[in-house]
Amino acid sequence: MGQVTVRVGGYSHPVSCEDGQEAHLISLAAEVDRRVASVKTMGGSYGEPRLLLLAALLLADEVHDLKVELSQARAGIMPAVPPTDPHLAERLARVAERIEGIATDLGKS
Repeated sequence: MGQVTVRVGGYSHPVSCEDGQEAHLISLAAEVDRRVASVKTMGGSYGEPRLLLLAALLLADEVHDLKVELSQARAGIMPAVPPTDPHLAERLARVAERIEGIATDLGKS
């Protein structure tokens, strides 16, 4: 059984994995760390659990979108090219606020 220590959001975590999967696990942890860093740029003061939750939600959202795209590709459906949205930054800010609200509500329970 392999064992590595990964660093995510400034915290070290020892993690076990199958032998030979250490580099892959380190790569996955680096992706999570990038997501945690992006959450930190949204502002606010979050503890480690909330940072990891928000990073997981971002990753889950991306996985969902990829599954939809894959399903459409397998069905032969070509995705429409979305029009350029001049208010994209504002929409993304509202989404970030909603995520922060969810995180706040989760922190209260």
